[in-house]
Amino acid sequence: MVLGAGCGGSGGISAGRADAGGTIVVALAADVRNLLPAYAISTQDQMVADLMFDRLADPGDSLNTVGDRGFLPRLAERWSWSADSLSITFHLDPRARWHDGVPVRATDVRFTYRLFTDTTAAVPAASQLAAIDSVTTPDSLTATFWFKHRYPEQFFDATYQMHICPEHLLRGIPTSALLASAFSKHPVGDGQFRFASWTPGSALELVADTMNYRGRPKLDRVILSISPNYGAAMAKLLAGDADLFESVHPDNLSEVRRRPDLTTIPYDDPSYGFLWFNLRTAKGTRPHPLFADRDLRRALSMAIDRAAIVRNVFDTLAYVPPGPFPRGASNADPSAPALPYDTMRADRLLDSAGWRRGSDGIRRKGARELAFTLSVPTSSKTRQQIAVLIQDQLAHVGARVTVDPMEMPVLMQRLEGHDFDAVLQNWRTDGAMDDLRQTWTTDAVRHGANYGDYANPTFDALVDSALTTSDPARVHELLHRAYTILDNDAPAVWLYQPRLVAGVHRRLHHAPFRPDAWWAHLADWSVPVADRLPRDNIGLTARTTAQAQ
Repeated sequence: MVLGAGCGGSGGISAGRADAGGTIVVALAADVRNLLPAYAISTQDQMVADLMFDRLADPGDSLNTVGDRGFLPRLAERWSWSADSLSITFHLDPRARWHDGVPVRATDVRFTYRLFTDTTAAVPAASQLAAIDSVTTPDSLTATFWFKHRYPEQFFDATYQMHICPEHLLRGIPTSALLASAFSKHPVGDGQFRFASWTPGSALELVADTMNYRGRPKLDRVILSISPNYGAAMAKLLAGDADLFESVHPDNLSEVRRRPDLTTIPYDDPSYGFLWFNLRTAKGTRPHPLFADRDLRRALSMAIDRAAIVRNVFDTLAYVPPGPFPRGASNADPSAPALPYDTMRADRLLDSAGWRRGSDGIRRKGARELAFTLSVPTSSKTRQQIAVLIQDQLAHVGARVTVDPMEMPVLMQRLEGHDFDAVLQNWRTDGAMDDLRQTWTTDAVRHGANYGDYANPTFDALVDSALTTSDPARVHELLHRAYTILDNDAPAVWLYQPRLVAGVHRRLHHAPFRPDAWWAHLADWSVPVADRLPRDNIGLTARTTAQAQ
C-alpha cells in the first residue's frame, strides 16, 4: 500500500491571511509535568507535546489503529509497505524544519526510536515498540521500520507512539540527564506551535511557527493558564481570564450556559474511570491483606451501584462501561460481562469468606477489620464525589472506607511505587488494542502501568493472541474471553466513561473537538479581528521579527 502526499501548505501560505491572529487562553486544573515528549504522560504533557512536535503520521478523526486507513501525512509525506508487511518505509517531507531552522531528517527518526527503546531511558512507551526490530535510513529523507512479526497495529505503533525528536540537540545527553537538561526546559520542536516560555505553576506559552511546513496556524499564540485545582480553573473561565476550560463539571453547566459570552461543547472522552484494588502491598513484595482475596474483591464490586453513581455525579454526561475501555476504542467490547450490582450476593459472599459483622456494623475476620483507604486526587472534584458515594455504599455491606485526598504528584508516586490500598483512577487511552496489555497484564506490573499488580497467565495469553491475530472475528473472540476472566477476577470496578463538556468563549471560531485530543485542530482555531482583546496583540511584533531572522 502507498499513500500519496498530503495537502499541507508551505510556511508562507497563510502569512497574510485575514483570519490569522489572536490569542487563546486555556485554563488547566493541573500543571504540565515536563516538556520532553518521550515522557509525556499526563493530559497536559500530551497537549504540549502534540502542539510542538509532529509524528510521522496522525490517525486523523477516524482514530483508526488497525492498518493505515484514515492516517494523515505529517513528517512523512507518503509511505509504502513491503510485500510481506514486515517493513514500512516512510518518505519525509523535505520542507520539514526544526524550530531552530535545521531540517528534519531520517536520522532524527532513527534516533527517536533508539531513545524510546533505550532501557536506561525508561520511556513509558517503550513496551509499545517491542515488536519493532529496528529503524534504518537508506537516505536522508527515508526511514524504514522493520518488524519482528506482523500484527494489526504495526502502523499505529510506528507513528503514533513517538513524537520525532531532534538528534542534533539531544545526541550526547546521557539518558539519566534528559529530564534535567536545558532541552527539557526550552524544547525545540517541529510542530505548528513553538515553545515561548513556561513558569511552573503559573503559565506556559506557545507561539505560532509562522514558517511551518504544514502552514502557519491561524492563532498567534496559545497560553496555558495553570491552576492548582478544578475550582480555580473554573473561576478563570467565569471571570473572563480564560477562553476555554476543557471539562466543566455538571454542577457548573447551568452557570456557564447562563453566560451570554460563553457556550458549551460536549464531546466524548477516550477515558474510563475505575476503582483500582492493589493486590499486593509493601510496594509489591507481599500479598495485600485484603485485596489478594478474589472473593472479597468480587463482593465489594457487587456492592457498588455504578449506575447510581453515574446518575448522581454526571447526570447524563457519562456511561457505565462494561470493561476497561471507552466506547469506540479498538479494544472495546460492548458485550463484555460485568459483575452485577447485588448487595445480597455480596453479603453472602462475605459471610462465606468468614467476614462477620460486629455490633458497630463493620465486618471482621479474626482481629482484622474490613477497612481500607481509598486514595483520590485533590485536583478531581468528580472523583472526590464518587469516593464519598462508594464509602457510603460499601458501609452497607460492612466495609469501613477512609477517603484520602492527596495532591496528584504524591498520588502518582504512590501508584508508581504500588504503595496504596485502593485508588480512584481515570485512565485516558490512545484507543489502541495494546492499551489492555500496557495496563492489565503481568508484564505491565514492572514494564507498564499495572500498578495494582493484577496477574493472570490465562488472561495474558489471550491478550497476546488477540494482539497478534489479523482476523477481526478472532480478535473479538479472544478479547471477549479475556474480559470475562478479568471481570471474574475483579481487580477493579469499571465505574464511568465521561462525556466531557468544554466551556468556550463565543469570541473563538473553533474547529471540531477530537475525542482523544480536543486540541488536535487547534491550529485551525481563530479569533475574529472585531472580537480580539488587548492580550491578543501583546508581544507579537517582536516574536514575528525574531522568527523571521
